[in-house]
Amino acid sequence: MRLFLLFLLSLLSWLQYTLWFGKNGINDYWSLEQDIVAQQQVNAKLQSRNDEMYAEIDDLRQGLDAIEERARHELGMVKEGETFYRMLNQEQP
Repeated sequence: MRLFLLFLLSLLSWLQYTLWFGKNGINDYWSLEQDIVAQQQVNAKLQSRNDEMYAEIDDLRQGLDAIEERARHELGMVKEGETFYRMLNQEQP
């Protein structure tokens, strides 16, 4: 009877060890869970960036207003008949 009890106790100890510290155990589960949360945050940021890009692509495909705005801001283009004024800040000593 004692031998059987000792066997069951050692079996329980081994099962607990493999549950907590073995491959695919609780520690691995917690680690993977943290990795999944971090990856989901990265994916959410990338998804929002992609949504902004798709919105800009749609704007560029639909009309000339977006193209004109982009040319004005990024390339400094001015329409015919317009006067361009550039304001510079004066640095004070």
